[in-house]
Amino acid sequence: MYRNLLSFLFLFVSAQLLAQDKVEWTYSYNSSANHIEIKAVIAEGWHLYSQQIDNEIGPIPTAFEFQRNPHVKFVGETVEPESIKAYDPNFEGDLNFFKDQVVFKQKIKIDQPTEVIGVVTYMVCNDVMCMPPTDELFTIRIE
Repeated sequence: MYRNLLSFLFLFVSAQLLAQDKVEWTYSYNSSANHIEIKAVIAEGWHLYSQQIDNEIGPIPTAFEFQRNPHVKFVGETVEPESIKAYDPNFEGDLNFFKDQVVFKQKIKIDQPTEVIGVVTYMVCNDVMCMPPTDELFTIRIE
């Protein structure tokens, strides 16, 4: 029994680490536009799901959650550029996703230097398989 549990845990942790290799995230603050930019560079052959997908057929949409901070006001929702809408063989349906890279933007208002702390939850697939959903913690220092 313990051998099966250890095997399962090893496979789960390995899959999580592999998912993190498929997307490289960078985070920055654009002071002239007053927004944070969250950039995903996606490995060749893989795709990252949009925030707007029909979740009834399976994949986890990309989602951002920001920690409350009295010095930061989040204005509106996190926006994304136009996504690709195409057939996804993993879920046998048309879905919205990104290839190569994408920049998400979140408008903010700040009243003093601070940090924006958050987590992005995402899922990546290629034409044959999907990695399990992954949470990526981030901190953006705003001077």
